[in-house]
Amino acid sequence: MLKNSEFQPVLFMVGSMALFSLEDFFIKLLSSTMPASQIMVIMGVIGAIIFLIFAIISKQPILSRELLNKHVITRTFADLFGALFFVGAIVLTPLSSASAILQGTPLAITAGAAIFLGETVGIRRWLAVIIGFFGILLIVKPGLADFNPLSLLAVAAVICLSVRDLATRAMKTTLPTLTISIYGFGAMAAAGLVAIPFYGEFIWPSSGEIKILMVGIASGVTAYYLLVGATRYGDASLIAPFRYSRLVFALLLSILILGERPDLMTWLGALVVVFSPSESGVHEGSIVVTSNGGIDSVIVSGSAGVSTATWNEEWPIGWTRVDNDASGDG
Repeated sequence: MLKNSEFQPVLFMVGSMALFSLEDFFIKLLSSTMPASQIMVIMGVIGAIIFLIFAIISKQPILSRELLNKHVITRTFADLFGALFFVGAIVLTPLSSASAILQGTPLAITAGAAIFLGETVGIRRWLAVIIGFFGILLIVKPGLADFNPLSLLAVAAVICLSVRDLATRAMKTTLPTLTISIYGFGAMAAAGLVAIPFYGEFIWPSSGEIKILMVGIASGVTAYYLLVGATRYGDASLIAPFRYSRLVFALLLSILILGERPDLMTWLGALVVVFSPSESGVHEGSIVVTSNGGIDSVIVSGSAGVSTATWNEEWPIGWTRVDNDASGDG
């Protein structure tokens, strides 16, 4: 018998998206008086210090040979460029538009999880990916008169953030979330340093700007921790659709507070992406567990097809093995 804990990663993802939207909003506010590169450096450095303190208190490793793991390295660089591109999109384009384009991330993750991680993705979900990408094209509007080349910054961010989350899921290390988060925020600070030539010299922030920075950092730190937990302990194709909640939060902030008015194409594209007929990733059907010479195999059959996994020692993250008899067959 197998028990799958799915609610917590989903809750982590929704909470993370709400707080990331709040962080984006504060970055947009600050960018009118402060260079975006300075915002990234300050948020990255302070965020890394906060996680460093938590790691020291909880006696978590800060330096480890596992940091040289290829998936960890890939994740860190994807984080760096993801922050660089998306902050640029927030600053240089409407927040509502950048957030809408970012909704392509779950689509890219779903496709990447199937191609690179071997997760089962049925035909209907592949169709949802295709329809969703069509929605992204409606938002970006390539070839039309009102096409904004700067919107491609958000598209580049989608690619980088998808790579980041897939690398997080693929990590087979014992590195705790705190350690991963330290280097993730360090990557954001590094992105700010890379961006200095594009945004000008740093300034001395006012007391009001410092307050906004502190709230933004608190939002980003909490959101980042929740996101790492969600992607490490939840099935990538299951939790990915819940990223769409970020658009709801972002639209509320951009329309009600920033006074933005997304055009018809942006609304249509966002609706196509969010309401594309995507499956949640949960397999509905039967679960059969067999044992063959000490090698356990689980077969999950349902509407998305049939998935089979075989292993010798560890069950997948999120699954708990419960023996029904003394044989140990499960």
